[in-house]
Amino acid sequence: MISITEAISYEFATGPDLYALCQQAANTRDQAWGKAISYSKKVFIPLTNMCRDTCGYCTFVQSPDSIHANYMTPDQVLKTAQEGAALDCKEALFSLGERPELRYQKARDKLAELGYDNTLEYLHDQCANVLDNSTLLPHVNAGALTYDELKRLKPVAASMGMMLENVTTDLLKQGQAHYACPDKTPKRRLNTLEYAGRLDIAFTTGILIGIGESWEDRVRSLVAIRDRHLVYGHIQEVIIQNFRAKPGTQMAGCQEPDLDDMKRTIAVARLILPSDISLQAPPNLEEEYGSYLHAGINDWGGISPLTKDFINPERAWPQISSVAKACEGLGYSLNERLTIYPRFQQAQGKYLTENLMQRVASMSTPHAPSAYSLSATGGLVA
Repeated sequence: MISITEAISYEFATGPDLYALCQQAANTRDQAWGKAISYSKKVFIPLTNMCRDTCGYCTFVQSPDSIHANYMTPDQVLKTAQEGAALDCKEALFSLGERPELRYQKARDKLAELGYDNTLEYLHDQCANVLDNSTLLPHVNAGALTYDELKRLKPVAASMGMMLENVTTDLLKQGQAHYACPDKTPKRRLNTLEYAGRLDIAFTTGILIGIGESWEDRVRSLVAIRDRHLVYGHIQEVIIQNFRAKPGTQMAGCQEPDLDDMKRTIAVARLILPSDISLQAPPNLEEEYGSYLHAGINDWGGISPLTKDFINPERAWPQISSVAKACEGLGYSLNERLTIYPRFQQAQGKYLTENLMQRVASMSTPHAPSAYSLSATGGLVA
């Protein structure tokens, strides 16, 4: 059910009362998701930190001139996955720069050393490496992809994702966040969402707020996500992520969204998006857990007991027990889930290929932690 129209959403930039707006969003969340807030226990695998894009807010990407610019080796990938499995992680989040070999000789040289000529083929094989040699489920966040690239990756990824960020082309102008970023054009990002829907891929997307967009741009971005989901039903979660200014970047001096701005955006997202889409906010980018819960989220995304957030390395992951305590204090339980949500697991043969169906089934049996019922402390709950 969609609670508010696009036209009404524009009016929420400064009103109505923020408390009332959040109350409406929280009630909508409770009706759809009950009193359970979820998260995924993961490891972060930054396959390469080189990228052909140069976003104005990013510190993840390393220049080819940097001694830190690199690709992870298969042994490094597997070591991270196996160490995560030993800590009872279920998800291997592959995150990487977009197509660096199309811009940099160093990237081509590094790939050649590994026996490859493009990043996405290497990504495919490292997802297979994790599937074959660990108990984790790969989740792929490789940016804007073509139909054929998504189709190639589907058999080795339980779910995939790409932040839409925003649909305005204003951010592509000189001096703006996405200037000279060929993979950040709204057309490429929206096409990726469309292709994922046509391929029945359980998909995560979201918006990044505070990077120079208007309130209307945010609403149009959420509506664009909603409209594609209404056609294909493939969006499993939407992330509302707040921009954080980082030293050494083009946007180091830019103002960050405040907590009220974040709450208002979360609440409006909950009311715009269909109720079967999970709404998420990163718990390490703001410590006001209660404010996010009151605004309507039902998921904290991936939290790692092993690896840092390589996109926001200055923001440590919270202790899962701390998040659980905050949830419980507000009358909610914190439950672990798999990287692919239950309703997508249940669509036999549609979202998961046979090999992945078997892996997911083995992780969801009474003899293994369940995507429905694993508590934050590791014990099974009714």
